[in-house]
Amino acid sequence: MGKVVGVGGIFFKSKNRDELGRWYRDTLGFNIDPSYGGSHFLQVDAPKNACTVWGPFKDDTDYFEPSKKEFMVNFIVDDIQQCLKQVEVAGGTLVGEACEDEMGTFAWFLDPEGNKIELWQLK
Repeated sequence: MGKVVGVGGIFFKSKNRDELGRWYRDTLGFNIDPSYGGSHFLQVDAPKNACTVWGPFKDDTDYFEPSKKEFMVNFIVDDIQQCLKQVEVAGGTLVGEACEDEMGTFAWFLDPEGNKIELWQLK
């Protein structure tokens, strides 16, 4: 039987793919490939105990607010406070307060196109 072993990508529409790619490159260090405007991360780059979560939310969730989009992306980061500073300096909008639980620290922002992004720093 075939089975899913992880998430192979996060894809979404963009009003200006190249501009948004530059913002992520300059703000969070993405290595943008000009042939498709995206970036990739090898699993060997992930911290120990990192995982990819596939998690549908109920249709009436407010967890993605204040974004009007029907999705949210989670990025694993190595220094959440530094990333938040970089996002704010680059014009991103911080959302709520960072919180910590048994999985690590989580924080959120809206990128220049209003996509809600969750940052996760493992414990």
